[in-house]
Amino acid sequence: MTKVLLASLLMALSNLAFSQTTAYPTKPIRLIVPFTPGSASDVLARTVSERLSATWQQTVTIENRPGAGGVIATGQVAKAVPDGYTLIVVSAGHVVNALLYGNLTYDTLKDFRGVIPLASLPSVLVVASELGVNNLKDLVALAKAKPGALNYASGGIGSASHVSAEKFLAAAGIDALHVPLKGAPDMVTEIIGGRTQFGFLPITAAIPAIRGGKLKALAVSSKARSTALNDVPTVGEAGLPAAEFNFWIALLAPSKTPADILSKLNHEIARSLQTQEMRERLQNLGAESMLLSPTELDHFIRDEYIALAPVIKSTDSTRAR
Repeated sequence: MTKVLLASLLMALSNLAFSQTTAYPTKPIRLIVPFTPGSASDVLARTVSERLSATWQQTVTIENRPGAGGVIATGQVAKAVPDGYTLIVVSAGHVVNALLYGNLTYDTLKDFRGVIPLASLPSVLVVASELGVNNLKDLVALAKAKPGALNYASGGIGSASHVSAEKFLAAAGIDALHVPLKGAPDMVTEIIGGRTQFGFLPITAAIPAIRGGKLKALAVSSKARSTALNDVPTVGEAGLPAAEFNFWIALLAPSKTPADILSKLNHEIARSLQTQEMRERLQNLGAESMLLSPTELDHFIRDEYIALAPVIKSTDSTRAR
């Protein structure tokens, strides 16, 4: 009798836990964005939060916690209760930080579980129109003719523009001086002014200067062409597939978050990302849809870590100071 009662009790508790999980969400959800308002990560997070709030009739709030390249906020979320009510929006810098810094308070690969990628944002390799370079092959030839004489601009150490450029240099077997700046607007100014010769810019930041004839687009960093610059070849089409690098933005949860909550979030957000409205918003950001399951996202992040490790660790200018 005791064993029967115990079994019944355990089954009841299991059913209760399952019903509580599948009833998710029953209270407000917080999306932590470790970047400033107005950033691509912030815009995507707010768009997703609006859709989830409307669908689930539950408040989904955005909390911007910028600082230290996202390290501080990420460490806080790693220690949050793994119940699906505290999530974090990360970018490719999530992996880069793990390779740059040896004293993180969290384990990038073990302390989080993937929810869903929100988008990938390819960069475009640009030069000043007056440089006399017409394609990627010309730029490589110029760099080889003048070893160490060219400068490239980036949005800062560890940024997507920095990693993209370093992958390009490694793939092409050339050298150039890294000039870290505050962001895309400064990169545009410095390249047009000739103080730096090239750089990988966010597509939306580069388009006005490209269309105005001040910058020339040589290649996009993604595997497929960008819909925003469909006439510009990929780095692979231009002869350097090893230079491919997509800046991505994804939603993660603390590692012990129940799998059915991750699945429910993934399913609902995937639905919103495939609506016409969201597709148009992504296109306006120069972003591409990147739908993966939670498990596929975990594998993707691990693969990114493995792929970027030699690039980051072999480049002195990427090391933390």
